[in-house]
Amino acid sequence: MTDAHLKRQVRLGGATLLGLGSILGTGVFVSLGLAVGVAGNWAILALGLATLLATLNALSSAQLAANHPVSGGTYAYGYRYLRPELGFVAGLAFLLAKSASAAAAAIGLVSYLAVLGRWQGLPVNAMAAGVVVLMTSLVALGLRRANLVNTLLVGTTLIALISLIVNVAMTASDTPATHLHTWPPIAPPNLFEAAALLFVAFTGYGRIATLGEEVVAPRKTIPRAIIATLLVTGLLYLGVLASGLAVLGEGGFAHQMQTSVAPLQAIAAALDAPRLKAVLSLAAITAMAGVLLNLLLGLSRVAFAMGRQGDAPAILAKINPRSEPLIATLCVGGGIALIALFGGLANIWSFSAFTVLIYYAITNLAALQLSDEERLYPRFISWLGLVGCLGLSVWISPRAILIGSAILLAGLGLRASLKR
Repeated sequence: MTDAHLKRQVRLGGATLLGLGSILGTGVFVSLGLAVGVAGNWAILALGLATLLATLNALSSAQLAANHPVSGGTYAYGYRYLRPELGFVAGLAFLLAKSASAAAAAIGLVSYLAVLGRWQGLPVNAMAAGVVVLMTSLVALGLRRANLVNTLLVGTTLIALISLIVNVAMTASDTPATHLHTWPPIAPPNLFEAAALLFVAFTGYGRIATLGEEVVAPRKTIPRAIIATLLVTGLLYLGVLASGLAVLGEGGFAHQMQTSVAPLQAIAAALDAPRLKAVLSLAAITAMAGVLLNLLLGLSRVAFAMGRQGDAPAILAKINPRSEPLIATLCVGGGIALIALFGGLANIWSFSAFTVLIYYAITNLAALQLSDEERLYPRFISWLGLVGCLGLSVWISPRAILIGSAILLAGLGLRASLKR
């Protein structure tokens, strides 16, 4: 173990943008359509459930980060408030889920670039691995420089999504919005599966907590940044989801989101808005880049924390003269590049949903251990978050549950062997 510590340099605005940059990517371009395919128009209710659960988890994360502001997120909280084994499971679950998501974001970024440039036959996986290497180099240059690029990426994505919502709202009188009135009287049995898939689209706010050791005045800044991030994200998701359902209908929206590499362009095409279509293409690229950038930041900090704790090679806990975990960043980037090079997109979202729900179940369990003096919010919030995470996790596809459980158990076994 080592006593190395990171420098506090991230304020409220930067922390909020980091959260938005981590969320507004694969979530808005993938999970909304998946949820509509599962639950139809009831995806709006599923979005409400996902937002509620994300808020509960966010409040648990916020008070944990405020009281224990170190890198590693729930990995560190598990060690501090629960058992080392649970902290390790949380760290491993985070690394598994988000490494796959980062690789998927890189593949999506290259795919959107190919459509925008009308390039055919590109080696998508190889180029995606190259993009990961490029982004890793950017993060390795320093957190301040990465924050500047993140601000530009998030700003572009926000402008594009707001433009889409405003265009649909302005043409509402001419848009066949009757799709929204064809609402089945009974909720489908897969409503909770849709909520679980949508929940993944909110989990980027955890990046604020994993950077807790670098946030200025963490007890005030972290809760405010997390809540601001969720508020903005929830409103944007609702606007995009309602726009897609109003213009395309549940069948058309789900089909476009699941089969097209540029799904939101179908809405712009239906509105006969070519400029908006181009802006959305650019936004998709910047969103995927933002997700990749912020996942590299978050994953490297978890790897740093695990190395510092002794659950990973100690070399990951070394920091450079700028007080940044350079080796952890390079190792995480290399792992993601390999996944992008050899992996595909199939089943990534369900696998990520299961592991992320396990991660936040441990978050809520840790928050329940806070004393009355440490607690910022009532205890029932963490209880509801814990029950919600465990409840939604059983609605994930059995294959994802089996694979995720097997890897987590294998990791625990390997850790026990190494400790001995």
